[in-house]
Amino acid sequence: MFSKILCLVLLGISMSSTLAAPTVRANDATCDASASAVVTTKTVTVTASSVATNVAVASTGDNSSSKSGSGSSSKSGSSSGSSNSGSSASAAAAAASSAADSSATAAASSNNAASSGNNAATSSSSSNTGSLSTTDITTNATADSTDPQSSLTLDPRVIATGFLNNGQDVQEAGQVASLTSNNNFINYCLTQTGMPITNGLQITTGSCNPAPIGTIPSVDNMPSSKFAFPTNMGNVTGNTPFTIQLNMNNLDTGNFVNANENYFAAPQQLNSNGQIIGHTHVVIEAINGLSDTTPTDPQKFAFFKGINTAAVNGQVTADVTSGVPVGTYRICTINSSSNHQPTIVPIAQHGSLDDCVYFTASGGPATPPASSAAATATTAAASAASAATDASATTAAAAAATTSKSSKSKKN
Repeated sequence: MFSKILCLVLLGISMSSTLAAPTVRANDATCDASASAVVTTKTVTVTASSVATNVAVASTGDNSSSKSGSGSSSKSGSSSGSSNSGSSASAAAAAASSAADSSATAAASSNNAASSGNNAATSSSSSNTGSLSTTDITTNATADSTDPQSSLTLDPRVIATGFLNNGQDVQEAGQVASLTSNNNFINYCLTQTGMPITNGLQITTGSCNPAPIGTIPSVDNMPSSKFAFPTNMGNVTGNTPFTIQLNMNNLDTGNFVNANENYFAAPQQLNSNGQIIGHTHVVIEAINGLSDTTPTDPQKFAFFKGINTAAVNGQVTADVTSGVPVGTYRICTINSSSNHQPTIVPIAQHGSLDDCVYFTASGGPATPPASSAAATATTAAASAASAATDASATTAAAAAATTSKSSKSKKN
């Protein structure tokens, strides 16, 4: 009896926790700017009632298990979801702290999954396959909501039973076991001690993102890209403006969200044609030479641009308004979904979804775009053919004249 009273007293006590805010990268909505900023430390007060509201995600059907209630791997079940009351209380406190710190955005982003994409029996107000509803979700989820997108309960229709298999039933040299889960890893981030929830932010010190991958296209709709300019092994004039030209295929371009508030904050979505809804980026990095084999530093680049406009006739462009200094460069694409995550496709073995070419910047003239180069080559070939024809005609005329002279000499 005493223990029950003690538990009730403890549940009524408010817990105050000071959280050190992570470093976030402040980028504008076009993905262009990059600057570091430190968010001030804040204090979050968590009550026992908020723990019950924000942490409790009901297990349903036959998929619940006391071994790994947090969705963690069977190898690390002790991290959370333990049947011991002490571990459970710690996990609940950690979850409540994270939930209080990220309730508004997390509720909107994690519950924004498409009705038509993940719940086949539920209708969607959007005509796009796997796209989100046109109605924003702005309120916190509740345990008793009848709307799957506003419920704290995991719908048994979306539980992937294949996640229980660690893959070691079919062995391959060097293969490692997969993490496993019986509830879609819904509380996976509780196992990542010290990691803040991504919560739509670009956190430079690392984070854990709870948003699902989302809708994946068919193999016929895997995106790809190819640079038309600069051309591979081509040249641009140093410190002179030029325009990047990029040919796109199977990506619904021109769709991007607020990179400061919605980074990785929603699943990948497809349009009505089954193509990924997103946009692309181009990045230019300086290298030591065309034969350089040193890996580059992703934090260092000469030019970066998120291309937020839709493709015209299958091509997007980006202006490098100041050009690049004289040197050798690699330019690559980063094809992304609308929430800036790299595009995800259905199979492991596929061609590159992105393109990279190498070029130089010097004091000489720029190499023309591929289409212009082809036109120049065609013109040159035509000129050569014309010259060859003229030469043949001149040779034939000379031969005829010689024959005529020879005939006259014989007559005389």
